Amino acid sequence: MARRGETIELAVLGLLHEGPMHGYELRKRLNLMLGWGRVLSYGSLYPALKKMMRSALIEETSSTLTAVTRRPKIVYALTPAGHREFERLMAEVGPTAWEDDNFDVRFAFFSRTDMEIRLRVLEGRRTRLQERLDRVQTQLSMTQKEVDRYAAELQRHGVESVEREVRWLSDLINAERDQEDAARRTPGPV
Repeated sequence: MARRGETIELAVLGLLHEGPMHGYELRKRLNLMLGWGRVLSYGSLYPALKKMMRSALIEETSSTLTAVTRRPKIVYALTPAGHREFERLMAEVGPTAWEDDNFDVRFAFFSRTDMEIRLRVLEGRRTRLQERLDRVQTQLSMTQKEVDRYAAELQRHGVESVEREVRWLSDLINAERDQEDAARRTPGPV
């Protein structure tokens, strides 16, 4: 399973791949990306930024004075090593690519990923969820008589959520394959 720090690092690298940002903007964009269930505090962000600076993945660039506080606003940017690390992380197709903690962030940057890698990650995620769904449904059938109606309703909700995500992933995989087939059928320049 991906550690939270690794997920934050990938997200920061991806956002800074789009262009330099100051800490406030990074935190705001990260919270939008990570979703309401995983709010990122400055206490998590700034240590991650410092670690990434020590690893020479990012650097502080032009700082400007703010009108209100008269303190400099630090802007972070990717270094060439940061660009390479982002590309390397996005090219990974192993289990960490489709784990719960990491998948959403990777998916947010899929437009910068090769189609073959996207397909492998989507298929890996779908397989992982299908295995989880099969396991939960087996356990549900064994414990159905033992749980009260609210616990049963919560379990049903969880199963429906995973089924919905499996359908969504299948639709994405089919769309990727259709796009790949269309690209193969389209003749190149002569």
